[in-house]
Amino acid sequence: MLLLPLVLGGSLNTKRPHLAARLRGPLQALSMAIFVGFVVLALAANWGFFLQFAGLVAVLVVLHNALALGAGWSVARLAGLSEFDRRSVTIETGIQNSALGLVLIFGFFHGLGGMAMVAAFWGIWHAISGIALAAWMNRREAAR
Repeated sequence: MLLLPLVLGGSLNTKRPHLAARLRGPLQALSMAIFVGFVVLALAANWGFFLQFAGLVAVLVVLHNALALGAGWSVARLAGLSEFDRRSVTIETGIQNSALGLVLIFGFFHGLGGMAMVAAFWGIWHAISGIALAAWMNRREAAR
């Protein structure tokens, strides 16, 4: 699920960079549409769970994300990485793959209620926090 697209994309980018550049935008839009589809399906299948536990799940997901972002930044700083590298480690640590989580939940656990709802909210929040953090970081010059 992850390896094949990564290998195909890397190979295409190496062998036919102009074609890869032309496909990048449409494929990013397609991947976002697939992710949104997973989230909508998860919420639709578990609307009752969502209404019952949305507040608690929101608090736990935001707290988990904040701790992961903070841990990524702190460990990278303790390791003596440059600010440029600390940013990469922070984003990589704080933004987990919730789409993969949804696929696993639906594929192996038959969309089990609360799990799908948590992964759906997790994905939405990580997109919001990741975009906001990247925009904030982008406004500041990073030392390489």
